[in-house]
Amino acid sequence: MSSAGNSITGHIYEFEGFRLDANKRLLYRENGQVVPLMPKAFEILLYLVRNTGAVIEKDDLMTAIWPDTAVEENNLTQNISGLRRVFGEKPGEHRFIATVPGRGYKFVADVQPIDRSASPVSNLDAALHSPSNEVAAIRIPETSRTRNIPARAIFGSLVLLAVAVGGFLLWTGVQQSSTDKRIQSLAVLPFKPLVKDHRDESLELGMADTLILKLNGGDQISVRPLATVRRFASIDQDPIKAGRVLGVDAVLDGSIQIVNDRVRISAKLFRVTDGKQLWSGQYDERSSDIFALQDSISERVASALQATLRARTGKNYTDNLEAYQLFTKGKFHSARLILPEVQKGIAYYEQAIAADPNYALAYVELSNAYRAMVLTNDAAPRDVSPKAKAAALKAVELDGSLSEAHTALAVISFWYDFDPASAETHHLRALELDPNSAQSHFAYAHLLSNTGRHEKALAEIRRALELDPVSLAANALQGQILFFAGKDDEALRSLQATAEMDKNFWLAPLFMSRIYLKKGMWEEAIASAKTAADLTRGNAEAVATVGYAHAKAGRVDAARGIIRELEDRAKTRYVPAYGIAAIYAALGENNTALDLLERSYSQRDALMVFLKVDLKWDDLRSEPRFAELMRKMNLD
Repeated sequence: MSSAGNSITGHIYEFEGFRLDANKRLLYRENGQVVPLMPKAFEILLYLVRNTGAVIEKDDLMTAIWPDTAVEENNLTQNISGLRRVFGEKPGEHRFIATVPGRGYKFVADVQPIDRSASPVSNLDAALHSPSNEVAAIRIPETSRTRNIPARAIFGSLVLLAVAVGGFLLWTGVQQSSTDKRIQSLAVLPFKPLVKDHRDESLELGMADTLILKLNGGDQISVRPLATVRRFASIDQDPIKAGRVLGVDAVLDGSIQIVNDRVRISAKLFRVTDGKQLWSGQYDERSSDIFALQDSISERVASALQATLRARTGKNYTDNLEAYQLFTKGKFHSARLILPEVQKGIAYYEQAIAADPNYALAYVELSNAYRAMVLTNDAAPRDVSPKAKAAALKAVELDGSLSEAHTALAVISFWYDFDPASAETHHLRALELDPNSAQSHFAYAHLLSNTGRHEKALAEIRRALELDPVSLAANALQGQILFFAGKDDEALRSLQATAEMDKNFWLAPLFMSRIYLKKGMWEEAIASAKTAADLTRGNAEAVATVGYAHAKAGRVDAARGIIRELEDRAKTRYVPAYGIAAIYAALGENNTALDLLERSYSQRDALMVFLKVDLKWDDLRSEPRFAELMRKMNLD
């Protein structure tokens, strides 16, 4: 039922620069300009305005607007979305119409009725429309009938009514509590094509990504990120099996196709423990209505899970269909992390931004893609990182409430600006905005570890793994943090388990090589580093680690051979000087090592953020030049 608001009647209403005339069925701007509205959109607006401040349940609103017609909920969400566009609301702003997740809508602008005619509201009606979590006191007016009813009978009836209401509320509370305990985690799988021969994998992945963003909110449900679920994109993927692998309580599986300007969507929500279907929905609408459909699906899923979502439900990061489709293509390619694919992703993000210059989320992913070129593809930081920083700054400027924007800016502040204090400020802001972001906890854990705060780092990475237990990157980072915290054996076990999850994941063997080096297990260190190099087709850090291991083992010629290999490579493309410096340090050539570290600092080499915790530099820490580098890096 709707919560009590300011039920008003009349025929003219003014609110924040608009005037609504019920008799003429027209909406005007304050300058007298008529705002064109479809008939049903006008009726919805009038109904909401006349009940300003009240939460109007969706079913009640649909019954009022379409009294004799069975319609899909997306008809309502489509009209609400159109009204928000008319009012010029920015994504997530909701200055006029607020979405109440799992329930309905509320008109929140200040309404001033003109020529208002009073309409008394009965006590019973007020009680029925009181907030659902309160039991209103019902005052029964005395009439000729009630005068003759004994007071004891009236009291007894009221007691029975109170017991019944109380029992019902208690029962529903118990039911909700039980459901909340069962459903605490969710995976949204990549959508599949309705017609197998007409796949659009970027759209299928993008649909899942958008729903993940909308559903990942509140304290009740954690939602697996896209990076974790994208491997379950096979057409014949069993959603229940995928849910079990992902370790979630529920899974949302769906299909999508855009044909001839129509978008067709089918979605089903399953409980993983017993395979029970909790909700399903089918939609066939204009492709331009895809944003309203995404709102509808996310709200229906939240309702089925009895979860309260935060403001992302109802928030669209763009209303431009072309920009959205370009964005999904960008994410599809850039997430593969291979240089040519990342470059394709960047091109698509730039096109999306050209189509919608206010698309904050596209700027976030553009920043992430540029950063990936540095961290996984050996791109020159001075060529790429400023672009990553500019994109992150623009994202925060456009939408300061976007957690992902602050995380992107935090990472570039640390890995390029070498400013851990500023980075931490943005990390904390990101986590304040979205405490359930596994990626934010992951990135903050990295900062804490590299600045020597190991116990706090372990707490953060463990929280990231609670939210996303099958993330390869988070599992590998946990092993690295354990190693830097001096927990070598625990770190090795963690990394070995990560390698078992996916033998093609290169970070696990690279991180294991560091442990073997500390233990003096040269052959194991070389084998692990070579595995990482082979999996990445020659990542410079992995290759340099092989050279460092040879040097520590006393194989000078082999170590110098690796130096020559990296220096030859540097003649045609960027090679981080950090790794070469480590080999020289292992050979005892400290001045050359320091020269290269100073060059690495001037080139803004991202690996310099390991200077405080990397054991390779232990023999140089008493050198004044090294101490100066630590000061410049803000790590002393």
